[in-house]
Amino acid sequence: MEGELSCAVCHDLYKDPVSLDCDHSFCRSCITRYWESSVPAACPVCRKETSSRPLRPNRTLANIVEIFVKSVKSDQNQQECSRHKEKMKVFCKTDKQLICVICQISKSHQNHEVLPLEEATEEFKEELRALLRPVRDKKEECDAVKSDYVKTLAHIQDQGKNTEKQIKCEFEKLHQFLREEEKTVLEDLKLEKEKNSREMEGRIEKITEEISSLSDTVQDIEQELSEQDSIKFLTKFPETEKRAKRTLPEPQKVSPLINVGKYIGSLQYRVWRKMLMVINTAPVTLDPNTACPYLLLHEDLSTVRYTGKRQQLPDNPERFDPCVFVLGLEGFTSGKHSWEVEVGNKTEWDVGVAKESINRKGGLTLNPGNGYWAVGLREGNKYWACDQSVKHLELSVNPRKIGVCLDYEGGKVSFYNSDNKSHIYTFTGKFTEKLYPYFSPRLADGGKNTDPLKICPREVTIQEDEGFIPLSK
Repeated sequence: MEGELSCAVCHDLYKDPVSLDCDHSFCRSCITRYWESSVPAACPVCRKETSSRPLRPNRTLANIVEIFVKSVKSDQNQQECSRHKEKMKVFCKTDKQLICVICQISKSHQNHEVLPLEEATEEFKEELRALLRPVRDKKEECDAVKSDYVKTLAHIQDQGKNTEKQIKCEFEKLHQFLREEEKTVLEDLKLEKEKNSREMEGRIEKITEEISSLSDTVQDIEQELSEQDSIKFLTKFPETEKRAKRTLPEPQKVSPLINVGKYIGSLQYRVWRKMLMVINTAPVTLDPNTACPYLLLHEDLSTVRYTGKRQQLPDNPERFDPCVFVLGLEGFTSGKHSWEVEVGNKTEWDVGVAKESINRKGGLTLNPGNGYWAVGLREGNKYWACDQSVKHLELSVNPRKIGVCLDYEGGKVSFYNSDNKSHIYTFTGKFTEKLYPYFSPRLADGGKNTDPLKICPREVTIQEDEGFIPLSK
């Protein structure tokens, strides 16, 4: 840098630099003295003749030289002891500062540990290298976490998009159901309106004919009453009297009105009752954020199956991995709760409850000590309860539906064969934290265990004045 800012004539830093036509620069005094002995005037570097008179000041170069000089002075000041004006060649480890040799023997640094600059530099560089390793490891860890965050963000976007699509689909089903119900009710109303209208039109036509006949009779009688000839009047009187006494049918005063109450009365209630027969009434919803990546949940979150193929899902703390488990969405801290799980012809499965604080990563052992109260099936015919020690269960009938009953305050989790209501097993204990429904369809068992686990819809009842009316499942 100093060479670039030095005059080619005096080889010192530029002083009042000026530029020639060839763009070479020199100190003003240097180029002036050089030209006094040079005829004609030429550049000392490229020998090109110049006509730059007066000389052009190079203010930019002058500013750069000034900044450089200040920087050099600052460096020199930093390398000199401000107290003794000696170069700082020693580093005091005790005070962690640069000092000069006079400082080293002074009272202020007496008995301090000092090192030459080179040794201190190497020692502290080694220390920094040691400190760098955990920082670098932490950075790599943060990079990995950021990568997970990016994947989680993408998953959130997909979740939002897919959930929005599913919500619209579910509402469209309800809208379609309501549209069909509306169409049915309106068609029934239209048929009744047309039927009653035809009946009233017939009555109007009939009574119109009767009115016309009566009008003719009135006209004839009035004409006879105006007759002045007694013989003519008396001659026609018997026939006129007979016409006046003719019996006419009484008009029907009761009209066939539309039964408005049949259509409007309790309309929403009646539609709601029908809707209960078509909507999903599963008492438990599966939580997809807890499902192992090898599990696939149905759109309505009431069915789970093992796929054997790992999905790209975030490794969030709630998710089981690698155990093929999934929990219900809602947990319980009080009350009595029950649900049924269809196991069908599966050869392996687990169902039960699990506490919120269970470990969800790595290999897991199912027992109450680890936060699980569950029963299961292995090898198609071996039933067991995961109590403190595994208890084999002898069942006379292979259940196709398992009923799970939780009595939180009573400290009981009971299991039943829902088909014949027979008792399977009951855990007893004391619950101190939130419990969640727990499910595992287990592995494929060589292709024999590919059926899903399904949470059965709950039988819905509607209370009326005469009692409870059960609706179909």
